[in-house]
Amino acid sequence: SVDCSFSRGVCDWKQDADDDFDWNPADRERGDGYYMAVPAFVGHKKDMGRLKLLLTDLKPKSSYCLIFSYRLAGEKVGKLRVFLANKKTAPVWEENKGKDERWRTGKIEIFQGAETTNSVTFESERGKGKTGEIGVDNVILTSGLCPED
Repeated sequence: SVDCSFSRGVCDWKQDADDDFDWNPADRERGDGYYMAVPAFVGHKKDMGRLKLLLTDLKPKSSYCLIFSYRLAGEKVGKLRVFLANKKTAPVWEENKGKDERWRTGKIEIFQGAETTNSVTFESERGKGKTGEIGVDNVILTSGLCPED
């Protein structure tokens, strides 16, 4: 299992240079480190911010599970999508509203065929809202299939 969280993770995170805004660190409520967030008021409606996790050592023909915490807080805050590098066209995961402001857990299975996935992109799309934020935290990559809830 590889800890890719932002405060102490060992993974390589990059801001996309071709998007509309950056993700920024935000302090956790408990004060132990930070998470990455996009405040609702950044940019214009439909603007995108992408944060890319570079994966270097995934073995071909094996499966992995990417587990992460996320939060969509605020009215019409926008969308959070996750893309895998080898499937650029459609997101493998998408969420567009939070039932409340609580953190939830997302899971994505990454199957390595002959072509290996070399990055995962978290994309935030700005909504109509002016308050709240989209946040991502505690990103962990484990080998094998994702555990059932």
